[in-house]
This record gives sequence, C-alpha cells and structure tokens, in this order.
Amino acid sequence: MNTIITGGTKGIGLAIAHAYAREGSNLSICSRNSEDLTDFKAQFEKQYPGLEILVFKADLSVKKEVQAYAAHIRNHWSHVDVLVNNAGRFIPGKIQDEEDGVLEDQINTNLYSAYHLTRLMLPLMLPQSGGHIFNICSIASFMAYPNGGSYSISKFAMLGFSKVLREELKEKGIKVSSIMPGATWSASWHGADLPQSRLMKAEDIALAVVSAWKMSPSAVVEEIIIRPQLGDL
Repeated sequence: MNTIITGGTKGIGLAIAHAYAREGSNLSICSRNSEDLTDFKAQFEKQYPGLEILVFKADLSVKKEVQAYAAHIRNHWSHVDVLVNNAGRFIPGKIQDEEDGVLEDQINTNLYSAYHLTRLMLPLMLPQSGGHIFNICSIASFMAYPNGGSYSISKFAMLGFSKVLREELKEKGIKVSSIMPGATWSASWHGADLPQSRLMKAEDIALAVVSAWKMSPSAVVEEIIIRPQLGDL
C-alpha cells in the first residue's frame, strides 16, 4: 500500500503518517524544510523497518514544485492508495487589516496545492478503481470566526473542492472525505499558554482518518467534524 501525506513532518500530518505506517503502508512525505524531512526519514526507517519512506522538499504553494513532487512519486510508484492533502498554513487577521498578498498566499497554500496534486495523482488511482482521498479542511471551512480572514476563505474553498471531488469520483470507486478539525496541537499553536487538555491531540485526527479509511468499499464518511471537548477557542 502506498500513502501520500503532504505537510507530513509535523502535527496532524505526522500523526497520520505514524498511523498509516502502523498499518504497513509505504509513505511519501513532502515538506518545505529539508532538515525536518531528513529527521522524518531516519525516524520512520528505524521505527518501521521494511517500509519504503520517500521524502521530497517542496513548497506546494508553488505549482511547479507540486509538479516536481508528483513526478518524484510517479518515478517510484505505479499506484497510489491514499492521498492526504494536509499541507496548509494559518495566517490570522482581519480582511480589512491583512497585508496585500495574504489571500493569494492562503489560496495557493491551502487550496491550489491540493487541487494540483490531486489532479496529478488521480492517474495513479483511477486504473485500480479504488483508493481514498482525505482533504484536511477545518471548522473554518463552514463557519466564520474573528481573525479568520483569508485563512477561512481558503478553507471554505477547500471544502467546496472536496465536495465537488466527491461527486466526480463516486462512480470511480475512489472515496473522498473532508476532515474538519477544531483546535489541535500543531505548529500553529506552538507556545500557546493553554493546558494540554484544552486542545485536541493530533493523534485524535489521525484516528478519525484511519477509522474512516477502514470502512468497507460500500461506505464512505463524507465529512468529519472534530472539536475539543470544551468547544472552540
């Protein structure tokens, strides 16, 4: 089995990588940070011997780098079973106060990265009439909140992309799930002065993803909303 996870070296992506490695899946991971990728590869090859661990440095907000990453995958694998579009970036702010270019940055990173990579990977999924695409959205995909700004706009768009993809692929045997987590311990919350129990663990999101993936071919979880027990922050 072959699994792609974008932004897989930290937070939710890293937790999902561990979850699929435990299921015996080969992994392809990308990140913008070479050092993080080196550490990831060393850790996973030691912890999960026998699995193929592919890493690739790419900034998926840049279309040419998405294309380069896709070419790297095609050079190693003839098929893909799971694609997790997790790469993203959170820039807080209000629309009227944001710096020029923030919307473009958020759309490029949080939407176009998934759009372009999915289109490039579908030829490795369609021939087997199976597979699962997980789009990591957010509660910001369906509700606006203060200081959400362009991030929320991009996440609304990501959920729309995911819904369209679901309709297009249902007859092809490929499942599409939209995952909408609330506040989760990740790089975005680094240094936050909050008790550990106030935010969800990244492993909670990974468990939801793998549980949805394990369902029979006749069932698909279209959307999952996961929030901290004490509610949104």
